[in-house]
Amino acid sequence: MRTEREGEGVAHDLRHHGDAEVRDDGSALTDLAVNVRADTPPPWLRERIAASLTGLAAYPDGRAARAAVAARHGLPVERVLLTAGAAEAFVLLARALKVRQPVVVHPQFTEPEAALRDAGHTVDRVLLREEDGFRLNPAAVPEDADLVVIGNPTNPTSVLHPAASIAELARPGRVLVVDEAFMDAVPGEREALAGRTDVPGLVVLRSLTKTWGLAGLRIGYVLADPETITELERAQPLWPVSTPALAAAEACMSSQALAEAAHAAHRIAADRAHLVAGLKEFEVDGLRVVEPAEGPFVLIRLPHAAAVRRHLRGLGFAVRRGDTFPGLDEEWLRVAVRNRSTVNQFLQALDRAVTATAG
Repeated sequence: MRTEREGEGVAHDLRHHGDAEVRDDGSALTDLAVNVRADTPPPWLRERIAASLTGLAAYPDGRAARAAVAARHGLPVERVLLTAGAAEAFVLLARALKVRQPVVVHPQFTEPEAALRDAGHTVDRVLLREEDGFRLNPAAVPEDADLVVIGNPTNPTSVLHPAASIAELARPGRVLVVDEAFMDAVPGEREALAGRTDVPGLVVLRSLTKTWGLAGLRIGYVLADPETITELERAQPLWPVSTPALAAAEACMSSQALAEAAHAAHRIAADRAHLVAGLKEFEVDGLRVVEPAEGPFVLIRLPHAAAVRRHLRGLGFAVRRGDTFPGLDEEWLRVAVRNRSTVNQFLQALDRAVTATAG
């Protein structure tokens, strides 16, 4: 692991995300670039959202949804803030909190650093290394950091860090931000910190976008101490979350929804194992899979990855380029987990792409 100051090393496009792979000329491709669960939202959730449309003449009232989120995590409502997706939460944290030395642990989702930079902060990076399995060593984070951001499980590495290791990062006077946008895709949500009140300065972000297919609706939430929630809420505009998004949030906290999400997490784990096994067939071609993968996506390294990605597009498949993530370069690709049929078709296309670009 090493620490990198803002501006050092290779510049990365922090605003590039997986959806760019399937816009415009990529809209007809089979999508393995975006980490939203396929075939979502489910019909019952679409019906709940549609039913909320009769109330659009009234201003949004988030009390019921906020209470539902609080109950789901066993917290008082004062520890919950609803946001227009987790991305808004990163902006609120960057703008509202008075921090001097923010650190982002990379490779990870790039919006936290982008939001901090946009708010005028100088950002330090702790770069996790491939040879360490992209796993966290808490001692690598500078002691003077008063804001630390880490994902768990981490996008794009799919590494699930032990909750105890992340909790070691907590310090008096430090805000510890843990992005758990993909935690509900982990069976049993093991290593989750959501709901914990014993870790000082802990801020946990959750998203309903990934598991429920609500990227277009924008709904997520923050779990933190009441003082931090108040600071973030002051930085929000009035009525930041729409009535349909509030209806979705409340619905996704129900016992039925939680049971469905738990079932989906086990199915994703099985589909991921199938994907990883297929990818390992390409080890003779120099392909390496980051393991153990615990998220709904897999990070791979392979020779001529940029050319392979372009060839895959010609064969009808979109995957996520890895070189926009600090700590990675153009030899890396991220592949979303899909059902076995889609994965088998993708592996056949990958075989053709690797063969075409070899040598």
